[in-house]
Amino acid sequence: MGNPKKLNKQAETSGEEIHPTIVLVHGAFVDASGWEAVYKKLKKNGYKVAIVQNPTISLEGDVAATKRAIAEEQEPIILVGHSYGGAVITEAGNDPKVAGLVYIDAFALDKGESVSALIKDPVPGAPAPPLLAPKDGFVLLDKEKFPEAFAADVDPEKARFMADTQVPWGIDAINGTISEAAWKNKPSWYLIGTKDRMVPPEAQRFMAKRSGATIIEAEGSHAIYVSKPDTVTSIIETAAKAIAEEAFIK
Repeated sequence: MGNPKKLNKQAETSGEEIHPTIVLVHGAFVDASGWEAVYKKLKKNGYKVAIVQNPTISLEGDVAATKRAIAEEQEPIILVGHSYGGAVITEAGNDPKVAGLVYIDAFALDKGESVSALIKDPVPGAPAPPLLAPKDGFVLLDKEKFPEAFAADVDPEKARFMADTQVPWGIDAINGTISEAAWKNKPSWYLIGTKDRMVPPEAQRFMAKRSGATIIEAEGSHAIYVSKPDTVTSIIETAAKAIAEEAFIK
């Protein structure tokens, strides 16, 4: 948790509301630019926002990239992870500067778990992500099936661009395991996209309930952070206000 005395001192001195810092962490097959609309809304509402550019080669490397971003910011920090980014924040969130976690259609893994372990037994009846066979240690999605599977509610032209600009996802990232799940010691929030065809909503509900997260469900694809930035911004701000209030009370 952040330093309550420091927050209270800042608030008393400035007379202004103090916002936690928001660090946005993207998932597999995409880059940090997908956060643009959410970033702009948070900035407009007075939040300091940092965005991590994950290499998505290994979980270890992505956690290191996120920790570098954490090191540059003032506490308290809220980590926001989309999809595979949820695995990243689950590990990186153990940093003492992190006060809370927000999962967006994300993998809230437990200790010793990997993304590959959770997806090896798909939810019965759920659509299977159009993963291509691994090549040179990386995985991509079928470009023709990408728009429907990943971004069905995104503008079609933009969804096709996302398909053609995919970032290869490393096998070492998919198989990377969690040493300690931060959600066991930090409050968490979870946005479930009910039209997600990459991470089935039932799987998301399982992870969200297991983590004890505050759960919000909204109609949206796996790319809900692109298609519904207002919805995503809202849950982040809900988390930020809860963290700030707790800090002021202590």
